[in-house]
Amino acid sequence: MSDLQNNELDQHFKTTTSWFRAAAPYIHAHGGATFVVAFDGESIASAGFDNLLHDLALLNSLGIQLVLVYGARMQIEQQCQQLNIPQQFHQGLRITDEATLVVARRVIGELRIEIESKLSFGLPHTPMADSRIRCTSGNLVTARPAGILDGVDLGHTGEVRRIDEQGIRQQLSLGNLVLLPPLGYSLTGEIFNLSAEAIATAAAITLQADKLIFIGESNDGLPRELTINEAQAMQNKHPALPAAINACLAGIDRVHLLDRNIDGALLQELFSRDGAGTLVSASSFETTRRATIEDVVGILELIQPLEQNGTVVKRSRELLEREIDHFTVMERDGTVIACAALYPYRSNQVGELACMAVSQDYRNKGRGKELLANIEQQARQMGLNALYVLTTQTAHWFLEHGFVQTEIGQLPVEKQAMYNYQRNSRVFRKQL
Repeated sequence: MSDLQNNELDQHFKTTTSWFRAAAPYIHAHGGATFVVAFDGESIASAGFDNLLHDLALLNSLGIQLVLVYGARMQIEQQCQQLNIPQQFHQGLRITDEATLVVARRVIGELRIEIESKLSFGLPHTPMADSRIRCTSGNLVTARPAGILDGVDLGHTGEVRRIDEQGIRQQLSLGNLVLLPPLGYSLTGEIFNLSAEAIATAAAITLQADKLIFIGESNDGLPRELTINEAQAMQNKHPALPAAINACLAGIDRVHLLDRNIDGALLQELFSRDGAGTLVSASSFETTRRATIEDVVGILELIQPLEQNGTVVKRSRELLEREIDHFTVMERDGTVIACAALYPYRSNQVGELACMAVSQDYRNKGRGKELLANIEQQARQMGLNALYVLTTQTAHWFLEHGFVQTEIGQLPVEKQAMYNYQRNSRVFRKQL
């Protein structure tokens, strides 16, 4: 093997090692969790579908309980066109007549067999080797007719009436993957054509799943994160957004929208901090809050590189623990990505902004400005009328955000006594 090949192999292992280390907290967090994953008919027909199933098999091997829901709209439409069966829709719902239902039953059954076959694939030297996935399905969705809407009879199109929670949980407890087709059965034995999004949403709500994931159309035009209110304002921009909103309103904390065309999007979304799709959440994915003693380790990891290059003053763990009440942190998915401290000098009605740090991955994205605004608000609430900051390397940033340079003698007397002349920090002041 040549030196070039050795170097490439070494780099590959380093990259893989780094990825696993970064993913480790998410692997631990997701173990034993329940995910409902819905993918449309276009995903099944895409070139990347085998890779998606490989990724789902990996999740199953990590102890994640999976309920898969698949769609078939594209395949049903194609079959109906070939058979010259008219296609009719009303308010986005298919009007399922007798002829269309026959096609839907055949197509959905064929897709189920195809998916089960691919999940059974286990040849050596493939991603599915030794996966041993047991995939189960059945009459787990009870449906009722959608009925007549605006005077239009929707025929055999149905609505979800009930999800068999006990039946699904029994299968999941055995380590089985549950596969739900877009069909439902009535108490009188009728068969109804259902929306995959509706089944997935109902299943996630019934099971109180940890995550609901929709894999389908591109997320172009959608931001990486949406609160419920933000999603409601743009729900017409993506077909899965209405379902995501309903799920969040019913108690599902996080719903993910992924682009079927991005290979590995599922793993990237679940095992990296910033993901690969759009997250719709009942609460903000990123929060700014006062620090607690549990944040000390995260703050230390954040500021250590800045201590090494002299940007911030070195602080021991013991000092941080004593002064943690002065700190504010920005937290993203359980990770501290920014911090700052406010030390008030109440007799002078001023405060010192100190130990301000933003993770390398989130600089130049407005986090520093947002954190500064939070500190300024805290200072005003304390009755302070000015902020001081001492810096050696970030003078221009503070000048750009309203600070003006001043003299050491303008600092409170207590702070002057602690001034480190070896660091020779510049002093800046901002009137509040």
